[in-house]
Amino acid sequence: MNSDWASENLQVIRTLMERSIMYRRALAPMTMMAGVLGLIAAAGGWFAKLDDAAVFIAYWVAAAGVINVAALLLARKQSLNDKEAFWSSPTRRVALAAAPGFIGAGMVTLAVALRSAHSSEVIPWLITIWVLFYGCALCAAGFFMPRGIKLFGWLYLVLAAVMLFVLWPYWLKFSVRENHLVMGAVFGGVHLAYGIYLHFTEKRGNAS
Repeated sequence: MNSDWASENLQVIRTLMERSIMYRRALAPMTMMAGVLGLIAAAGGWFAKLDDAAVFIAYWVAAAGVINVAALLLARKQSLNDKEAFWSSPTRRVALAAAPGFIGAGMVTLAVALRSAHSSEVIPWLITIWVLFYGCALCAAGFFMPRGIKLFGWLYLVLAAVMLFVLWPYWLKFSVRENHLVMGAVFGGVHLAYGIYLHFTEKRGNAS
């Protein structure tokens, strides 16, 4: 039993190492797409003047759902193009590693929605928690993916610290509507910038 388990883990690690370049290439369009959709969602929240805290939470939970479904569909398309299994053993490892971070964020969001959804004061706390848990999820997934994903996760952890200890006094003065722009910058802008970075560094790697 132990021998089979070790052999399976070794095979998974070998497969992940072999696919690291492919994962990196696949991440560029996914992160750029997520960034663009995040910026569109932020613009939509701003121009629609969604300034109620409960509406803000529901809007961004729905936006996150749409972005995740779009990312899954894109990943599915890429796996078909590469003739790879979509729900392979390495993919399951990555999903299981990231799942606790997403589940934790979902639990906190549900608790806030049930108890304090109409208080605008919870929005900065909730955004910070989303950033923090998202960074943790990326760091966990980074153990099974290229090193850049773990560093990307650490970027979100550092960003959460900056939001809490540097920007907090100014951020508390923001209206709910202005926090749509914060979400656009933190999730849309950062993802778009990372996707562009991956795209051009991958191009240079292929050229060399």
